[in-house]
Amino acid sequence: MKILQFAFLFMGFMSVANAANITIFYSPSCPHCHHARDFFKNDLIYEYDDLVVNEVNATLAGNRAEFLDTLKKCEYESGGVPVMVIGEKCFQGYADRLRDDIRKAIEIDLSDAQKQSAAENRKSLGENRDAFVSAHSERLNAIVNKDDTVKKN
Repeated sequence: MKILQFAFLFMGFMSVANAANITIFYSPSCPHCHHARDFFKNDLIYEYDDLVVNEVNATLAGNRAEFLDTLKKCEYESGGVPVMVIGEKCFQGYADRLRDDIRKAIEIDLSDAQKQSAAENRKSLGENRDAFVSAHSERLNAIVNKDDTVKKN
């Protein structure tokens, strides 16, 4: 019983210690998808130190089942993209007005220190984007494109 309690405590700690992971289902021909992906690539991965963005091309046959499962989980009737899943929160479509809502969804499980770090990073990006991005170029590794692991049919 104590092992089970420890396991639940450890899992709870891990969810607080790690920033939310984002999964974005997109289509290469979707302009809204490009805008959302640019927001993640140019802003969010630099703001949130532990963020991982999983990109999934919903048009590939190998990704179709995962996309349909996500639509069902999110209770979306249309198959429109982008669909973004952040923790338990789902977003369908993208517009700049969603940026704050996306940040709030990411920050749900973050500690106060992680939120403070994100605010400082956001400020630094605003002050000198090129210098900050250059100094943190490894953050581009936070974007994982599932297309690379799926056999294209």
